[in-house]
Amino acid sequence: MPKRSPGPADGPSQRQRRVAEEIRHALAAVLSRADFRDPDLAGAHVTVTEVRASPDLKHMTAFVSGLGRAVPEAQLRALRRAAPFLRGQIAKSVRLRYAPDLHFQPDTALDYAMKIDAAMRQPEVARDLGPRPAEGPDATEPEA
Repeated sequence: MPKRSPGPADGPSQRQRRVAEEIRHALAAVLSRADFRDPDLAGAHVTVTEVRASPDLKHMTAFVSGLGRAVPEAQLRALRRAAPFLRGQIAKSVRLRYAPDLHFQPDTALDYAMKIDAAMRQPEVARDLGPRPAEGPDATEPEA
């Protein structure tokens, strides 16, 4: 059977994941230095939680969050304005044929996980997820 090329349904390739992780590390290093002229980024504590690469590696979407909280909208806009500067910094530290365009998105995974956790702790849900009592005439207590 001939090998088929990976498609979007197969998820990112190993190369996409590896390059995205390199970009995440480089971006985190640049953001930790915090040498920005933009007052909205001065003193900002931004964490890069994940980077996703396009198949051609020319676009990278960086998911960012504040330390344990959402990134304020002003900081997110400032990151988007600083994208060309950050792109240049990434190009210096990661060897790629093309410096990727950076796109910033808020990371909402933690908020979603907290909502699911709160839903799972509701008494109605906990009751439904708990062990079921034995039913029917064949249900007997196991002997010790």
